[in-house]
Amino acid sequence: MLFEIISTLSAGLFAGAAIYINLVEHPARVECGVELALREFAPSYRRATVLQGTLAATAFLAAIAAWYMGASLWWLVGGSVLGLVILTNA
Repeated sequence: MLFEIISTLSAGLFAGAAIYINLVEHPARVECGVELALREFAPSYRRATVLQGTLAATAFLAAIAAWYMGASLWWLVGGSVLGLVILTNA
């Protein structure tokens, strides 16, 4: 049960960060003009990659552990989808 909670929390924080970036951060960056948006993008992207990579890896590993401990096959499926997020951005 603990691994399910950790996986759900990590996946939820991952999704929340992605929503925030898309609905708040990026539009504000674009509104400030192209020059500022380009200058600010690299450090922002680097930090977001570390944050979201860590959250996705935590959710992935906890989901695999939950499945291994007897949770349903859907934990393995969900964890694998989060693992694919890491692989596609590597």
